[in-house]
Amino acid sequence: MKRISLAVLALLVVLALGAAWWLSEHYQAQLDTPMALDASERFQLEPGQGLRSVSRTFAERGWVDSAWVLEAYGRRQGIAPRLQAGEYAVTPGMTPRELIHAMARGEVVQHRLTFPEGWTIRQALAALREHPELIGPAESVGVDNLLEALGLEDLGHPEGWFLPDTYFFGSGTEALAVLQRAHQAMRLHLDRAWEDRIEDHPVKSPYELLILASIIERETGRGDERDRVAGVFVNRLKRGMRLQTDPTLLYAQEPGVQRLTRAELDRDHPYNTYTRAGLPPTPIALPGRAALQAAARPAETNDLFFVSRGDGSHHFSETYREHREAVIRYQLGGDGSRYGIRNR
Repeated sequence: MKRISLAVLALLVVLALGAAWWLSEHYQAQLDTPMALDASERFQLEPGQGLRSVSRTFAERGWVDSAWVLEAYGRRQGIAPRLQAGEYAVTPGMTPRELIHAMARGEVVQHRLTFPEGWTIRQALAALREHPELIGPAESVGVDNLLEALGLEDLGHPEGWFLPDTYFFGSGTEALAVLQRAHQAMRLHLDRAWEDRIEDHPVKSPYELLILASIIERETGRGDERDRVAGVFVNRLKRGMRLQTDPTLLYAQEPGVQRLTRAELDRDHPYNTYTRAGLPPTPIALPGRAALQAAARPAETNDLFFVSRGDGSHHFSETYREHREAVIRYQLGGDGSRYGIRNR
């Protein structure tokens, strides 16, 4: 009788071990079997959604056979309190184990938005509103009250204060949060440019450097000319000459205006650098890193003038006479009798 009992006990132990082995293999297989997907999908983990709810959703979608397997694994691994809300990419070949760990690490789908160099803050706001994955900004937020919405009222005017770049973010991100990052990036690069400026620079503050950089950004898109364009403006500022640059006047016009009339050139206002010396009161665009650096460390030349060649490049001159000849050649087709435009 005793031998029979021992045999039964041994059998039960073997069966228990076998069951435990089978459960372990089944458990691991569910976690490591690629989910049934024909194409990539997105999974939205809502704020406050817990491990049990996530596990049930996985089971409902056929990604695991049993919700309890994923839930038990998640609790054993300490994943439950680390789940991060957001949008996650689920791709063919991905396993439940990989996805649940991605959620614990917060590896949300990254969307992007680019602010090109030379954009205005109005254009940046429009792009933020049009992006389908961003929240806001509210229609009530515009150029006039943007700084208040960002808690940056001390800056005075928002133009120029946001660095052109490509910004990545998760779905449902507040648009103003993207602008905050762009502003922090601009602060960083503006401070670096200010610290790196030439010793005898005519601008008196980082904000004036920002204004100058925005003008340089709008005057040329050619990297090989940017420093030289900056040199012309710095040379003029040192001599007390008017900058006489069209982009500042265009900034004061209605959006979309590309050409200036004689009347607009003559009309005096703070952005008319033909009638007023010095810099305009605010930046006229969002300057990029290269424009900031060019403004801080311009080319050392004697140039005081430049004129477009019509192919995207410019001709630079040291004297007004040289400049006038270049204008006749590149702007008036060589017909000096029609010369009637202002000098730079």
